[in-house]
Amino acid sequence: MAEREANAVCLAVIGAPHGLRGDVRVRCHTEVPEDIAAYGPLRDARGREWRLRVKERRKEGMIVAQIEGIGDRAAAEALNGVKLFVDRDRLPAPEDETFYHADLIGLAVRDAAGGELGIVRALYDFGAGDILEYRTPDGRLEMVPFTREAVPVVDVEGGFVGLDIAAIEAAP
Repeated sequence: MAEREANAVCLAVIGAPHGLRGDVRVRCHTEVPEDIAAYGPLRDARGREWRLRVKERRKEGMIVAQIEGIGDRAAAEALNGVKLFVDRDRLPAPEDETFYHADLIGLAVRDAAGGELGIVRALYDFGAGDILEYRTPDGRLEMVPFTREAVPVVDVEGGFVGLDIAAIEAAP
C-alpha cells in the first residue's frame, strides 16, 4: 500500500466540515459506520493519530464526528480528504466469502484459462452491488460485478482473482 504500510487498512476518509465548531463529515468503511470510534485512535498516512467521537449518523456510510484537537471550521477544512487507517491486527478476521478491500487491491486478474487480464485497482458500491475495477495491461480501466458468478475465484494468498468472462458477457 503506497500511502501506509501493508499492515494498515483504511477505515475512513475525512470529508468536508460540518458547522463552525470543527465537526467533520466522515465516510466510514466499517460495516456499521458508528463503530469507527470503537477502534480507538486512527492514524493518517503520515502516522499522526486522530481520535473521533461520533455525533450523528448520516446516510450511505457517513457520520458527523468531532475530532480531538480540532475546534474550528478552518482546522476541519484542512483535514478534508485525509484517510484514516488502523493496524490490520486490530480488525476481526473476515468471514468466509468476505474480504477486506485492501486485500483485493493489487491482485492479478485472470481468465478461466489463467491468462492475465490486469490488476485489481479498486472496489466500488454505487448502490446496486459491489463493482471490481481493474487496469488492463494496455492501461484501460474495466469494471465487472463483484459477484460469485462474475468472479468465481478469489485467492488472496495466491495473489489473484479469476473472472468468468462468459458469465459477465451473458449478464443483462
